[in-house]
Amino acid sequence: MKEVIGGWLRKRFSDPQAVILTILLLAGFTVIVVAGEMLAPLLASIVIAYLLEGPICKLERLGAPRLLVVILVLVLFMAFLAFLFFALLPTMWQQMTDLFQELPAYISRGQQALMELPAHYPFISQVQVEEIMTVIRTELGGLGQHILSISLSSLAGGITLLVYLVLVPVLVFFLLKDKEEIVEWITSHLPPQRRLLNEVWEELDQQLGNYVRGKFWEILIVAVASYLLFAFMALKYAMLLAVLVGFSVLVPYIGAAVVTVPIAVVGYFQWGLDSQFAWLMVAYAILQALDGNVLVPLLFSGVVNLHPVAIIAAVLFFGGIWGFWGVFFAIPLATLVSAVLRAWPHHGDEGSEIGVTEEKRAS
Repeated sequence: MKEVIGGWLRKRFSDPQAVILTILLLAGFTVIVVAGEMLAPLLASIVIAYLLEGPICKLERLGAPRLLVVILVLVLFMAFLAFLFFALLPTMWQQMTDLFQELPAYISRGQQALMELPAHYPFISQVQVEEIMTVIRTELGGLGQHILSISLSSLAGGITLLVYLVLVPVLVFFLLKDKEEIVEWITSHLPPQRRLLNEVWEELDQQLGNYVRGKFWEILIVAVASYLLFAFMALKYAMLLAVLVGFSVLVPYIGAAVVTVPIAVVGYFQWGLDSQFAWLMVAYAILQALDGNVLVPLLFSGVVNLHPVAIIAAVLFFGGIWGFWGVFFAIPLATLVSAVLRAWPHHGDEGSEIGVTEEKRAS
């Protein structure tokens, strides 16, 4: 066993570049795990910088100075966010208030429907119904305590939000303005022989930029389409539910399944099990199908080549480690792992030996 493990280690880590890449990856993961919460403004700034780099590069190719383009694009982006914030927040707050006011009536009607289940379905006993109701009461009590704790910590959250509103735009501005200087400073502290590292970084950089920009447009398009659908069908809390559907695309497969529950609950209590409810669920299913089979391939063509099982595993793993940021970056991080595995030198393999020989001849 010792010989097998030793041979595997020599085969995988005989290249000094592989050792350097391993050390850098471990150091990066350690820093994010230990100081991820403190670095949240920087992470948010990097995401926004990747989002804005696309239009900035296009305007630069037209001959405009980078500093002027950075200021223009950043101002337009902040104006767009301010418009969404002041246009959506009052409506969402009002709909959320209305939902909490109607929640006791929804709970009462739900309990009544549960009590009628044994009469219609003999295989469901009264004891099972009472156990379900006990679980529901317990969960609702925990939800109320959670909401109270959020309200008590709202002052600290407000201060944090103010810090973000000031710090993040400043960080984004300098990340975009001094992009070349920052990249040059980072590369100056890396070893001169970094072919493997450059290969992984080039793929990750392209994938991450395309992913962030594509995900932004997917959230916006799905949210607008959902709102138009819900408003056309006169569904209650249309704006609130549409925003939930839009942000659900951050979690592939799982988000779409989870956000279906509040839509079905609101539709059921508004119309009951009639044709209007059926049309709502059919239309929502069509919307999700169009997102997965038309919009996602259009926005992410050639970007994400991962199996659905790998995507779900990445969401669960990185989300469990880093929370929201782990969920958001799950696909790029899974792409990073895939890129490292593809670029990793496999000494002893026939293909790797040929590649090493050709590289020596080229040098």
